[in-house]
Amino acid sequence: MPLTGGVAVTVVAALLVAVGLVGVVVPVLPGPVFVLTGIGLWAVPRNDAVGWTVLGVAVTVVLLGTVAKYALPGARLRAAGVSGRTMLAGGVLGVVGFFVVPVVGLVLGFVLGVYLAEAARLGRRRAWPSTRVAMASVGWGMLIELAAGLLAAAVWVGALVLT
Repeated sequence: MPLTGGVAVTVVAALLVAVGLVGVVVPVLPGPVFVLTGIGLWAVPRNDAVGWTVLGVAVTVVLLGTVAKYALPGARLRAAGVSGRTMLAGGVLGVVGFFVVPVVGLVLGFVLGVYLAEAARLGRRRAWPSTRVAMASVGWGMLIELAAGLLAAAVWVGALVLT
């Protein structure tokens, strides 16, 4: 039995949302972008109040999650005394790591960059506490982004079930 237009769009949207959620955990794909693209693919052709409301709520949730993803772990790093230069070094090595070691290189590079910058600034023994805070911050950032993606997906699934 061939898929009809509405069912086919819903299936493709579901695949995009699922890939987006995986993309949050495996930092190769822009997870929130895929989640919103999937929901938008379903919502825009509907052109009704349900579709636009679901898309608006999903965009709001993802935007708030993105702000929280950077604000909360960044505040925690600053509170632990990790300098802006250290975070910059972590970011630069994270980008390099992304290309050197596929999939996990971004996280490994960030943590290594923080450790090396803190070791140069404070000494090797005192660099480890900052590095632990950096690792926890990366984890919190991923959890926040995943929670936002799951909440946006839940709003969409709720609309699917109710309509």
